[in-house]
Amino acid sequence: MPQSTDAPIDAGSDALRTLLRHQASTVTVVTAAGAPAVGFTATSFTSVSLTPPIVSFCLNLASSSWPTVARARHVAVHLLAHHQQELARTFATSGIDRFAAPTRWRIGPQGVPILDDTLAWLLCRVVDRVTVGDHAVVLAEPEVLRHADVGLPLLYHRGHYAGLAADQTGATRRSAA
Repeated sequence: MPQSTDAPIDAGSDALRTLLRHQASTVTVVTAAGAPAVGFTATSFTSVSLTPPIVSFCLNLASSSWPTVARARHVAVHLLAHHQQELARTFATSGIDRFAAPTRWRIGPQGVPILDDTLAWLLCRVVDRVTVGDHAVVLAEPEVLRHADVGLPLLYHRGHYAGLAADQTGATRRSAA
């Protein structure tokens, strides 16, 4: 088990950001219908409740996607597969048309863009938005979902994309991307 000999430091924004780089997170892309449609890469997706089913993700209030998400009744959350690193980068890049080729997508339920070939996606009805500091926590109830029975998730850890690789016994191990 790693031991730190460093003295504790104040938990300011920079220190917290550095600490959170040690947490591996599932990479998702959230999309919402609009004129134009919006989408962004997020690593803050999590399950909040199973009864009723509620999930959440966070979005910076200064994001170009926020005005559309702030009004959206429905969003889609896409769990990316390990081979979709470039798609994650596309939806993390500002100032571009994220839905232009080579992005493959279609209009899904409620008019929300659905990305092709993701590990899973959930169409969710937004039930609440809570402003906390410079972000909004969006709470949403999954209405329909689809998932693949094969594939490994794309993870984000220490500023890099990573994944799990199956070994010959079928167990998984972490691998750098």
